[in-house]
Amino acid sequence: MNMHEEYKQKLVSAEQAATLVRSGDWIDYGWCVGTPVAIDKALAKRMPELSDVKIRGGVLVRKPAIFEIENPAEHFCWNSWHLGGWERKAVSEGFGFFNPMRYAELPRFYREDNIEKPAVAFLQVAPMDEHGYFNFGPQASHLAAMCASAGKVVVEVNQNQPVCLGGYQNAIHISDVDYIVEGENDPMQELGAGAPPTEVDREVARLIVEQIPNGACLQLGIGGMPNTVGSMIAASDLKDLGVHTEMYVDAFVDLYDAGKITNLKKPFDKGREVYAFAAGTKKLYDHLNNNPGCMSVPVDYTNDPYVIGQIDNFISINNAVDMDLFGQVNAESAGPKQISGTGGQLDFVLGAYLSKGGKSFICMSSSFEAKTGERKSRIRATLTPGSIVSDPRSAIHYLVTEYGMVNLKGVTNWQRAERIISIAHPDFRDELIQEAEKMHIWRKSNKR
Repeated sequence: MNMHEEYKQKLVSAEQAATLVRSGDWIDYGWCVGTPVAIDKALAKRMPELSDVKIRGGVLVRKPAIFEIENPAEHFCWNSWHLGGWERKAVSEGFGFFNPMRYAELPRFYREDNIEKPAVAFLQVAPMDEHGYFNFGPQASHLAAMCASAGKVVVEVNQNQPVCLGGYQNAIHISDVDYIVEGENDPMQELGAGAPPTEVDREVARLIVEQIPNGACLQLGIGGMPNTVGSMIAASDLKDLGVHTEMYVDAFVDLYDAGKITNLKKPFDKGREVYAFAAGTKKLYDHLNNNPGCMSVPVDYTNDPYVIGQIDNFISINNAVDMDLFGQVNAESAGPKQISGTGGQLDFVLGAYLSKGGKSFICMSSSFEAKTGERKSRIRATLTPGSIVSDPRSAIHYLVTEYGMVNLKGVTNWQRAERIISIAHPDFRDELIQEAEKMHIWRKSNKR
């Protein structure tokens, strides 16, 4: 049987694919912009007759149809590897939950039976090529491991899904697919860059860009500050930069278009921008589509600290929600309320410090305005009860606010408290010093 005959034999409707799900099953729903659409709608119609279905996914960029059924918690629960806005709402409504992880380890979870094998894996892919492969699009991430562990694999073809070239595990062959659904060919879901940069964003970005040498290799996190850093690099005199990142975002396209990225100074993957998944605007998907200069690979490669550490002058830039005077960083929760996930931040914080000349930067505004209108400090004596420690104090390298940059490596707790307070908002420094004194991490000789 040739692959075209096999394609016809495996072709089913979205409604037929939805009948594969049974009560009590664990199923997987792809990842980010690879979440199914037509199958999701069909499963939403069938879900009221099911119970105790457990669905895994993450970084949703659109609201799934299954979220809109009546009383979803009576029929299924959503289990997210990384929360976006739709998933936070699912948590608040009682049918969403968070799966803690270090993102680099996710493929291994599937391979080594750390988690329940999915009865069915549903995922959106690009059309089959002349060799019988369905490209995963901009989310190699952990999908090959997920598919290999699944009882059944159902791909939903989207003609608009970009073909993202790579080194390995960026596609699945028709022989490893159980069923094929030809989807609705919706346009790619776009993820905007957010609000325009503030003066605080620009000042933090300025401090970081001054620390980046020519030939550096970049990882940018999600958010206004990393995006602002990208914009400033694009307008700078820096050259010969490389990309090795978890998430590929629009800022990298801007850097490439500005001629800043060559990827020629890396010891391996020369000439290629390396990433595990991507989401952004149409210009990003157009840039990635069939681009041999971009390399879509599994997250256990992009986020491996030992791989990162082999790249000289590796620069990692990530956001934080808040931190304490011990140097513990929370980048994912508001107290006990989960708002995103650990993702790969810790992987890159560790990997960048292993790199010769490498630096990791945790950046944040020194304060924020609460809903009450009250200004509050992001630097706290101790983290709010229930807050998640995304990065332990022992891992932090550089901390940056609009009031400066400090290096926290190798310093004792009284030095650490002094340095952190020195870049806190001035309105809160005296109060933080008093708290440091109570906790016995402040010396009389410390600067005030």
